[in-house]
Amino acid sequence: MNEPSVSQSEIWQGRLRGVITRLRRALPFGSGVLAALLAFLLYNLLFVKPDQLTVNDVNDSIASAMASATPPSAFSAQVYQVIEPSLVLIQIEEKHENAESDFGLGSGVVVDNFGNILTSLHVVQGATDIKVTFADGTESEAIIVLEQPEIDIAVLQALDTPLTLIPAVLGNPNAMRVGDEAFVVGNPFGLYGSMSSGIISGFDRVFQLTGTNIEIAGMIQVDAAINPGNSGGPLLNRNGHVIGIVTGIVNPTEDNFFVGIGFAVPIMTAVGGMGSPPY
Repeated sequence: MNEPSVSQSEIWQGRLRGVITRLRRALPFGSGVLAALLAFLLYNLLFVKPDQLTVNDVNDSIASAMASATPPSAFSAQVYQVIEPSLVLIQIEEKHENAESDFGLGSGVVVDNFGNILTSLHVVQGATDIKVTFADGTESEAIIVLEQPEIDIAVLQALDTPLTLIPAVLGNPNAMRVGDEAFVVGNPFGLYGSMSSGIISGFDRVFQLTGTNIEIAGMIQVDAAINPGNSGGPLLNRNGHVIGIVTGIVNPTEDNFFVGIGFAVPIMTAVGGMGSPPY
């Protein structure tokens, strides 16, 4: 038969009792009491466990750490910070022979260190005066230096640029897939620097420019909100890189507001007259 096992604790307790008994026999009464006290202290040092953390202690510590932690900023906020220095507000005036004028506005984005601004051609076409406002507040007259009517793209050059220009980083729309995040930043209804978010809804769409017979193939379809004033602004990927230039929307009614289908010219196509994007 197996003998019952004896724990290490029980062995030490037996040894301590033996020490106490021998000390009491060998020493006078007072010394025996002192010996017993010393033995008791030794026992507590060896076998009484220190206070342990309870479940409540752990929960309280976690709650305290969570309360003091600073949550990270929203992902879209980081995208906005990347593109904000490169945004441009475009205001146009078209003077007529009867001394009346039409006014309009749109968006643009600085795409190189020379200060070239990409926008939609229909934003500035026919304008007699073009004024651009950079992210730092610098205002300047601007001129059209390149027109690509077949893709509704224009390149503007400001006559007075800021001391520091921060061009946008150009991305690769061919690396995108349907369902990827998409962000639109521009000036809808003159609301400077507004941002909307959505997804890529499709590629290789054909879009007909309103009031023309021009059809643009290879467009990017998005469901991020686009409204008047967004035209010419950047379409961005999740890294804040420009993958397209916003061109227009589809609306089955005669009203000019967004119903969920917008289009952008792929950035590689938009910069075709300026050279290839720096991948």
